[in-house]
Amino acid sequence: MSCVLLFRLFLLLGLVIPSQGSRLGPTSPLRYSRFLDSSNIIFLRWDFDLQTEIITFELQVQTSGWVGLGITNRYTNVGGDLVVGGVLPDGKVYFSDQHLVDEDTLEEDGSQDAELLGLTEDGLYTTMRFSRPFRSCDPQDQDITSDTMRVLTAYGLDDTPKLHRKRTFVKSIFLLQIFYHDDTDAPEDAIIYDLEITDFLIPEADTTYACTFLPLPIVSKKHHIYKFEPKLLAHNETMVHHILVYACGNASTLPTGIDECYGFDAAFSLCSQVIMGWAVGGLSYQLPDEVGISIGTPLDPQWIRLEIHYSNFHNLPGIYDSSGIRLYYTSHLRKYDLGILELGVLTFPIHFIPPGAESFKSYGLCKTDKFEEMNGAPVNDMIVASYLLHTHLAGRALRAVQYRNGKQLRTICKDDSYDFSLQETRDLPHLVDIKPGDELLVECNYQTLDRDSTTFGGISTINEMCLIFLFYYPRNNISSCLGFPDIIYVANELGEEASENPMENLIVLENIDWTPENIRKAEKACKEARQTVMIKTINELIENTTGWIPDITPAPRGPCLESSGGKVEPQDKNPAGFRAAPVALPHSNMATPAAFPLAALLWLHGALLWLLVIL
Repeated sequence: MSCVLLFRLFLLLGLVIPSQGSRLGPTSPLRYSRFLDSSNIIFLRWDFDLQTEIITFELQVQTSGWVGLGITNRYTNVGGDLVVGGVLPDGKVYFSDQHLVDEDTLEEDGSQDAELLGLTEDGLYTTMRFSRPFRSCDPQDQDITSDTMRVLTAYGLDDTPKLHRKRTFVKSIFLLQIFYHDDTDAPEDAIIYDLEITDFLIPEADTTYACTFLPLPIVSKKHHIYKFEPKLLAHNETMVHHILVYACGNASTLPTGIDECYGFDAAFSLCSQVIMGWAVGGLSYQLPDEVGISIGTPLDPQWIRLEIHYSNFHNLPGIYDSSGIRLYYTSHLRKYDLGILELGVLTFPIHFIPPGAESFKSYGLCKTDKFEEMNGAPVNDMIVASYLLHTHLAGRALRAVQYRNGKQLRTICKDDSYDFSLQETRDLPHLVDIKPGDELLVECNYQTLDRDSTTFGGISTINEMCLIFLFYYPRNNISSCLGFPDIIYVANELGEEASENPMENLIVLENIDWTPENIRKAEKACKEARQTVMIKTINELIENTTGWIPDITPAPRGPCLESSGGKVEPQDKNPAGFRAAPVALPHSNMATPAAFPLAALLWLHGALLWLLVIL
């Protein structure tokens, strides 16, 4: 009997003490996947654990030679890391953590920070699975963060790891993506509805904004749109830059046909509340399980403006297009109605970026203290679940920062490695609560070393934008909250004679000698100038207020130290962008053990010794 009791106690102790590791094994399913080349011969799967800060990759390549996967930066592959592996003809496996010393040469790292989980070759594919920490202490390893990552892949035709440019690829991927939904659990009554421009002749021009007005699905009771995705013609994909769907007020008088959105007919620019959107590089997007876009009630829009931005840089003639957005909606209602708030800098030529700038920051302020007055009813806290970042070609980084009672509260979202070719809606790792009265600041960082004239805000791809769309619930009537600086103050600070006509000041800015000193003066003046904040509702009501740009306090980073969960820095509150508030990932196959109290372990240890003495 005593032996049975002792065995049960050991079994209980084994159950309650968590394992010290939490890594995906050699056969664990990985949630995310992507082809990394245009020929679809390089396929990547991956998954990660936010608590231990460990990421697992599985690379599959159609080759019997070596394969490699790593991270590089925006401008050069030199210095990028590459984990290399393969199977020799005799069946022996080789595996190594390396880096690029130049564009063609690999060298093994002094510190081996990747852990091999599997390496096979079947005559057609070589498949390598390994894990690595988000941040190692090896200076030859690139950090994996919540920014856009440049994933570097390469392979060879034999087992001699040597880079060949035709077999080396870089693809921008948002690796640490979080999904608040279950793709496998689609509603039984899901209905598909397409919003599209049919057989539109794309003009022979660099930039075209084509708009038309379309009805939303006609339903007899409330429904929720829970998913949307781009509908693109395969041969026109490179011409479609973004697609936006704007809700129209039900009292609006709308034009018919298709026309330039921002041309001579101002009616085609009506409706300003974005309710869904897609941009180049993005995929489909499914809303969190508790949230949907409401249709079918008297308060919901019945019509939308569909806007498609075409970039026909080669001025190709005779190209017809039928792109749009595909909606999925259901009568199985979610708990909340979705709203989208547009933040940033007003898209207008007052927004300017000097040429020849290594870095130039623009700021757009939003003050929410007038939201309730303009909404016409009390405004609930806005719970932000996801976001979409948007600049044009000069954009390098964006962030949205939240302030309450004059103090910086948090960075809502950011990307310090923004890529114009990868613009997608991203879920936040934790929900963000915006209260009435909070201030929201958008900062955009640009680089214009390749330009010799001033870049102004505008709708063309060669102009610039600075926008962040916050997807939140419950919905209110505010559509946008955008800021812009006092351009007269900026001109005066640059030593120029300013005009009361803002547009005349743009000519002044165009003619400035943009030395590095003047670039820094302009950036400082734009930040110190009084901001006009323009707030707009879905019914096109506009009200302006003013404010000042607050300082942004960056999160400090401590020294890189090793820990049991991977090489991370314990002093850093946010080393990878997500560590500050880890959340449980639904439908994940990863084990994430909770910390077991030390006092409880000591008590169990004492109880075990006591029982042994009694027995």
